[in-house]
Amino acid sequence: MLADRFGRTATDLRLSLTDRCDLRCAYCMPAEGLPWLPKAELLTDDEIVRLVGIGVSLLGIRDVRLTGGEPLIRPGLPAIVARLAALAPRPRLSLTTNAVGLERLAGPLAAAGLDRVNVSLDTLDPDVFRTLTRRDRHARVLAGIEAAHQAGLRPVKINTVLMRGINDHEAPALLRWCLDRGYELRFIEQMPLDAQHGWDRDAMVTAEEILAALRTRFTLVPEGDQVRGSAPAETWLVDGGPGAPGGGRVGVIASVTRPFCGACDRTRITADGQVRTCLFAREESDLRTLLRSGAPDEAVAAAWQVAMLGKKAAAGIGEPGFVQPQRPMSAIGG
Repeated sequence: MLADRFGRTATDLRLSLTDRCDLRCAYCMPAEGLPWLPKAELLTDDEIVRLVGIGVSLLGIRDVRLTGGEPLIRPGLPAIVARLAALAPRPRLSLTTNAVGLERLAGPLAAAGLDRVNVSLDTLDPDVFRTLTRRDRHARVLAGIEAAHQAGLRPVKINTVLMRGINDHEAPALLRWCLDRGYELRFIEQMPLDAQHGWDRDAMVTAEEILAALRTRFTLVPEGDQVRGSAPAETWLVDGGPGAPGGGRVGVIASVTRPFCGACDRTRITADGQVRTCLFAREESDLRTLLRSGAPDEAVAAAWQVAMLGKKAAAGIGEPGFVQPQRPMSAIGG
């Protein structure tokens, strides 16, 4: 198993397929983009399948989330998904995407074995979308989300980051839009993972502010006992919850103000084959070199286990000694 020194066991793998993206979201990267990894440094399809196979067969991985960058721009993605779905034991497979290319790929991905998707969508306003992403692709994103829903990649989860003075007024409208279409909305506090290192905690829209805005239009009741366990989102039933007319559920991921490090069950592999124990880790462990040097599966698994032993107790955001990781989110894998 992938255990650390604090009694946590990683069963959820976040695997980045590429550091490239076809949007330029202002809170993630500069307008001109970033220096991309050379193709030779990226994990090959065979290496991806082998690593996930090691994870599920030797180390207890049960959930695999494919991330980026933007994973939909990875060539041959449906074939990769089909190979991962054929592993034994079969992991649950999900994908985090900006949905720009999802209208075309939702059907093939569902047929290949993908279980569901998380889509990043920060606004319902095409003009705000253009400002935030520096691209005019809002209609394509909405079409991609609906295509995923129709293809059975459910529940479609929508991830939204609110930014003060830009889209923070949209929280109730975004929730209404998702409820009306059967999508599940998750608001995420903005985290210090931008390439520009311009994150400002004082400018961040907090979970409490988000909930206060939602309560101006909806009745929110905590779901269950609000003990998240390893789930990052705290969830609320909205206007009576699923099944009630106009009701549903909403989540808030308060990574900064209410971190969930104590029950974290994640391990991460970057597109170039480095193990990261946390989004905010500043150290990495190289599995790609082991794969390419002919190491047996057991040796790769052992190296992965050693890497996880170095996981810290908490991310440390807000602590005096916190330093933002050198790699931005697009290069780490969300």
